Amino acid sequence: MKMNLQESKTTMKRRLFGGDKDHEGKRSKQEDWTKHAQKMYGDGAAWVRGVMIGKGSFGCVFITNLKNDKSRYSLYPPVMAVKSAEVSASGSIQKEKEVMDNISGCPYVIKCFGEEITSGESGRMVYNMLLEYGSGGTLADVIKSSNGKGLPELDVRRHARSILHGLSHIHKRGYVHCDLKPQNVLMVANEGKTGGFVAKIGDLGSAKRMKQMKKNKMNNYGPCWRGTPMYLSPEAVVNGVQEKPADVWAVGCIVYEMLTGKPLWYSYQDLGVSEMISRIGDGRDMFSICSSVSAEGRSFLEKCLCRKVMCRLTANMLLKHPFLKGLPDDDIDEIEESHEVFDINTITSSSLFSDDDELWLSSCSEDEDMNGRFHEVRRFPVRL
Repeated sequence: MKMNLQESKTTMKRRLFGGDKDHEGKRSKQEDWTKHAQKMYGDGAAWVRGVMIGKGSFGCVFITNLKNDKSRYSLYPPVMAVKSAEVSASGSIQKEKEVMDNISGCPYVIKCFGEEITSGESGRMVYNMLLEYGSGGTLADVIKSSNGKGLPELDVRRHARSILHGLSHIHKRGYVHCDLKPQNVLMVANEGKTGGFVAKIGDLGSAKRMKQMKKNKMNNYGPCWRGTPMYLSPEAVVNGVQEKPADVWAVGCIVYEMLTGKPLWYSYQDLGVSEMISRIGDGRDMFSICSSVSAEGRSFLEKCLCRKVMCRLTANMLLKHPFLKGLPDDDIDEIEESHEVFDINTITSSSLFSDDDELWLSSCSEDEDMNGRFHEVRRFPVRL
């Protein structure tokens, strides 16, 4: 049997440079750590902890399987993801659970199935948050698989629409995500007739409630931001302001990355954090996009990546943009209404807005004629 030439070269390269050995060593180390964590964190009443699929400052993420997946009375799906940390160090996960409870009911945001305390072999108490599992990995994985060429525009449009549906819902519930990026968009298997995967927003550990931001401004707290520098908006790095428009900027960064296969500020990736945020904030550097992107795609990016906050469209407005028109339905459950009532009147605009910006905002509504709003944006064009 003849070996494929490319496979032969890869195999030879691994042998010459110890690739196979290194790979086996990493895999062995990963398996050892997974077994250790499984013993340390324990299993739930109805589920068994499986392979570890993520690790961060918050704790670890595992795949779980139900002990009896054939039970008709189980409240859980057969496979879930679980975020776990010792109870004494689980503050960030518990805060995320509170956010998930407040924004529940949208099929474009990862579902939370509850929480549970488990006990490992050492007797330590572990806090667990049970989540919907993205079997298709993350949007970052999908983009990486394009080998720097970007995704087909139809896929970009479909994923962008899903992300905006989820983001619009989050904003309506009074929250700002603050850390939107491809790594935090999970690809979940679509059980509807259309099949495939649906992009869903996850990882709300950095999310902030807008009431909280208003209180911080009244207390004159210094500017600060949370999230990943590469996806921060100019007003976030300059003034520490992260409100709804900052999330929309991040959507523009994600769409740009899907279209081109590379991050918006790809040339900044080797810079230190301070230098990177300085360049993002000063506005001197411009970015470009290949001519193969449609006119609608370029227009969509202009509406997301406008440096003047008052001209950046909302998530709800972007859902009406021509770039997202004519797409087939995802064939997933409609958004469920929550019984919790939010006082929208308490949500205010950022202190970043000038008097002119406030006047413009007060004179516009999200349901107004879209052509009028697009005309307003064209007064402050972004060069692509």
